[in-house]
Amino acid sequence: MFPVQASNVSYHPTHSGYPATDIFADCGEPVVAVTDGKVLEVSRVDKYSKTGVQGPNNGGLSVSLLGDDGVRYYGSHLTVVQSGIEAGVRVRAGQRLGTVGKTGNANNVCHLHFGISPACKRTGDWWIRRGVVWPAPFLNDWRKKKSTSPVSKVASYKASNGCPSAP
Repeated sequence: MFPVQASNVSYHPTHSGYPATDIFADCGEPVVAVTDGKVLEVSRVDKYSKTGVQGPNNGGLSVSLLGDDGVRYYGSHLTVVQSGIEAGVRVRAGQRLGTVGKTGNANNVCHLHFGISPACKRTGDWWIRRGVVWPAPFLNDWRKKKSTSPVSKVASYKASNGCPSAP
């Protein structure tokens, strides 16, 4: 399921520095779970600072989800995280997780940073959580209502790279 539920959405197939995608939409548009799963991490406070440590807090308000398929999905720069979305909560595909925003290092541009990765440590490994598999091919299919899965790409990444213990 496509993660942003809005009619006016765009994204580029690449991202600067690592495999992820920025999905551009108006601030406040719904962000939903792309699959059934369990919430791993939630950040409801924007701790990002341009002069602070870069990396762990870049996403601002965010949610990471471990899909029932074993893949971790990450969305950040949210304006708001939906009430009731907490670590350990089960969610269904299409369930609202929050809204598109511009928190963290979003540079005042409304968008959802979307990353796909193996669960690895499940929490705290921001350098993996932010994205290690290019999402665009899956986003393209999900936008067309095709149920393409990133499971094999994530497994291939993990087989080749393992779970790096640091950025």
